[in-house]
Amino acid sequence: MDSPLKTFRNSRTTSVTIASSENLGAKLSIWCNNAGVTITPNSFYISTRDGISLRMLQWSSVDESPGIPILLIHGLASNARLWDGPARRLAELGHAVTAIDLRGHGLSDKPDTGYDMANIADDVLDVVKALGARQRNWVRPLVLGQSWGGNIVVEYAHRYGDTIRGIVAVDGGSIELSEAFPEWEQCKVTMAPPAIAGMQYDKLRSYIRAAHLDWSEEAIDGQMHNMERMPDNTIRPHLTFERHIDVLHGLWKHTPSLLWSDIKVPVLFTPASRSDDHHTQSKRAQIQFALDNLSHGRVEWFTPADHDLHAQFPLQFAPCLGDQFLVLRLQRIQLLPMVQPLR
Repeated sequence: MDSPLKTFRNSRTTSVTIASSENLGAKLSIWCNNAGVTITPNSFYISTRDGISLRMLQWSSVDESPGIPILLIHGLASNARLWDGPARRLAELGHAVTAIDLRGHGLSDKPDTGYDMANIADDVLDVVKALGARQRNWVRPLVLGQSWGGNIVVEYAHRYGDTIRGIVAVDGGSIELSEAFPEWEQCKVTMAPPAIAGMQYDKLRSYIRAAHLDWSEEAIDGQMHNMERMPDNTIRPHLTFERHIDVLHGLWKHTPSLLWSDIKVPVLFTPASRSDDHHTQSKRAQIQFALDNLSHGRVEWFTPADHDLHAQFPLQFAPCLGDQFLVLRLQRIQLLPMVQPLR
């Protein structure tokens, strides 16, 4: 059977202009088959090769979904719950959707080591193997990553591309911090996280709400899951300052521009922009370089949109994948040839 990703062509660029969700809702009502969809995700844990427990959220399994397995990777200092909106939409579209709390994040274990890109990619491989062992048909997932998570899925595709059918980099994947910060100490100082531990929970939620007026309450909830709520109603980030710096250092050392020519699986970029400023121009140049060197690449720009565009616009984001990447045609889903689960 032909791959549903054969329609990819290098350097093909389109844009998703954010409009009202009314028409998209009608479109989804045509596409969706809601039978068996788990709106509230199931939670379970998977152990890595070094004994770290990673919390997983699963909205639907391959046993109850006619589509393909999809694995969702969050960004730096984020968590799996920020995928709630798009994960549910993808499950409604018929796919088996699972998200990870990466090490140090969310409700996963928080070891002192293992935050370089290669080790995080190995964590994802452990998850892919474990999910394949749990569900016979959970093979060759489509892997999505946002921001830092986008760079993770690029690293994963470079190392373990034969285990997946493609990747989606959500406003990430092409990040090269060393271009902006040639010296690590400069990057460390400039991009250190704000000191918010001890802030009142309600005050932080109000601040996030004011900063993201067009976000749903579900998306705000997802952001708040980045924090542990203490008995006195203050908050503490799940990712400690020290581990945040470790992750940042791993990202600073990452150079995806050296990897594109070796990645053979299809790659979809879904970057966000609000204006054609220097940052956006730099992002465009990085992505164009990637498209020029990838075997199968495509970009779908979201504008105007926030960095966490998947949480901001879940109704637009999930159908974008269906149209451009998964080649959904009115609930008829073509699948890649099945392969044996990883062992």
